[in-house]
Amino acid sequence: MDMQVYTIHVVPVAVIFYGAFVLFIHPPLKVVGATLVGGLVMTLLNMLGDIVAIHASLWHYSASGLVAQLPLPFYITPLFITGALVYLLVWRFWRGAFHWLALLFLVGVPVYVFLSNYWQGALSTGHSFLIWQGQLAWLADLVLAPLTFFAGYLVSRALAPARVVENKTTSSSPAIEKQK
Repeated sequence: MDMQVYTIHVVPVAVIFYGAFVLFIHPPLKVVGATLVGGLVMTLLNMLGDIVAIHASLWHYSASGLVAQLPLPFYITPLFITGALVYLLVWRFWRGAFHWLALLFLVGVPVYVFLSNYWQGALSTGHSFLIWQGQLAWLADLVLAPLTFFAGYLVSRALAPARVVENKTTSSSPAIEKQK
């Protein structure tokens, strides 16, 4: 896969997708910054893990346009989608009726990242950009996926202010008493 084609087609979509959620949710600017910093931490740790895995001969990438053996445009997805966007959604749904959805994101995204990498590693070398070389590549990725995700989440959670939920309590008193 050519990195230029990926950059042209996927990077703008990821940025616009994240921006659309920011416009829809209307979080404070501090939250947007915190989620982006969390996504950046996740991305940088993912890059570091890939460099270690490449030098340990666990896996490598087979795309054209690699920089220092890394597909740099591929890291836009963990930065904006599986990082910053998920952290933003967890921040939004953490307090309230949809708390279960935030928990689902916290469990589901690392599982999704691992399973997608496992699937890519299982494909033949002619059909995949990620080539798993070592027998322990799956184990390294099983450790790397939640480690990078939760490190970014902890940074995002530490930097973002808590969401204030408005309590709309209704009184059980009759409407006549409310008029007094």
